[in-house]
Amino acid sequence: MARTLPKGTPIFLILFTIFSFSTSAAGGGFSKILSPAKLGLKREKLSHLHFYFHDIVGGRNPTAVRVAEAAMTNTSFTGFGAVVMMDDPLTVRPEVSSKVVGRAQGIYASAAQTEFGFLMVLNFAFMEGKYNGSTLSVLGRNTVFSAVRELPIVGGSGLFRFARGYAHARTHTFDIGTGDAVVEYNVYVFHY
Repeated sequence: MARTLPKGTPIFLILFTIFSFSTSAAGGGFSKILSPAKLGLKREKLSHLHFYFHDIVGGRNPTAVRVAEAAMTNTSFTGFGAVVMMDDPLTVRPEVSSKVVGRAQGIYASAAQTEFGFLMVLNFAFMEGKYNGSTLSVLGRNTVFSAVRELPIVGGSGLFRFARGYAHARTHTFDIGTGDAVVEYNVYVFHY
């Protein structure tokens, strides 16, 4: 049986109740607009970072290891379906013995059947200088035999909170026998 409001209920109470239900159903209270200053964010700046990425797949201490593959991976020209977990050092010069400024930690997977194209999902975790403890997140396509590859920077943490930008990757050296590679990165990132 339907219930009715008591006689004499003020119209504003009825409208207030209807309005309250409609805003909560539409997400009222779920989010609000903030001023960047409330989060301590100051002026946005553009930074350029330059380092070398050492992907070591051979030897006694590899920094990148295959963790999964498809049934067809070993018969595929491109290694399609291979998934590699990495914890690669980032250095200031191309020599692996040069100063380590961070690590590239994440996954790359062979995602193309007709060319060598990797899906890259990784964080550049910095361990040196003012960026110590901060990260940049990369999610994109890397056609490894192209002269220069552009990968999107989709976020970050620490000093790179709200980061966005891109990274240019250029192979410095590649050992066809071991599969080890040194890749030069130039990263351009907007952040606060």
